[in-house]
Amino acid sequence: MLANTLYRFIYEEDGQGITEYGAILAFVAILVALVFGITKGALTGAISAAFSSVVKQLNNLSSAASLASS
Repeated sequence: MLANTLYRFIYEEDGQGITEYGAILAFVAILVALVFGITKGALTGAISAAFSSVVKQLNNLSSAASLASS
């Protein structure tokens, strides 16, 4: 029983993918934190404007779709 568990722990790679994704996510999070730290918040306005533009376009599409279906 112990030998089987040890064999599975060493040779099977079931959890390897999730570990790699976690490491990539941690790296990206650190990179984003560094970029925001270096730019001292200058990026915040640009990101806010981009999201506002997307929201405005989605609202316009929603209004046009509701008028077309009436």
